[in-house]
Amino acid sequence: MADVFEVTIWCRGVIQDMEGRHLSLVLANAAAKDGKFVQAWDNYADLPDRVQVPLRKYCRVSDEEIEMRYLYENDNPQLVLVMDDTIIKGIDILRGMPKGGQLVVNTKRSADEILSLIPNKDLLSALVLVDATGIAGGTGLESVDFMGSEGGVEAVSVAVGIAAPLCGAATKVCDKFKLDHVVASAANKAGVKEGAKTAVVKTL
Repeated sequence: MADVFEVTIWCRGVIQDMEGRHLSLVLANAAAKDGKFVQAWDNYADLPDRVQVPLRKYCRVSDEEIEMRYLYENDNPQLVLVMDDTIIKGIDILRGMPKGGQLVVNTKRSADEILSLIPNKDLLSALVLVDATGIAGGTGLESVDFMGSEGGVEAVSVAVGIAAPLCGAATKVCDKFKLDHVVASAANKAGVKEGAKTAVVKTL
């Protein structure tokens, strides 16, 4: 079976549903521009999502056809992105991660504060912190929409909010996603570049 790189995204139900979906789409599209086989989808076990309830989005990248495309959860994510840092306290965001994984967090908190909330932080090789909410110019919690619902229409450009700087920050530690391809895949191109520029990387 081909080696598959798994990405798990944690976000808040309804208010971050669209941006969470866009985050997985941008990463998948960026990898596809590099000739990779990709998938991007919601976690069906989390649906129907509810306001503020933590939920997951996923992305997979491989050099070969993905045989496991009908497995609907990522069991061993090598990269985890968290769109709201309050999710970290009390939830095993690194569940299934093999040793040497990477974590990207939308936060204004320090690396030490974030790490103090993660009991299995020894799995990480790198922690990336970025103020994606500040870069996007809002609270990060204003994307209330029904575009992911049955009959909903995707009426907004892909990655106009906090998804853009988070994608950019991910490129600082993950070579699966090239910055120029991420920029090309997101509507908020300046946000992607600023996320990459201002992200703080702590090697563990």
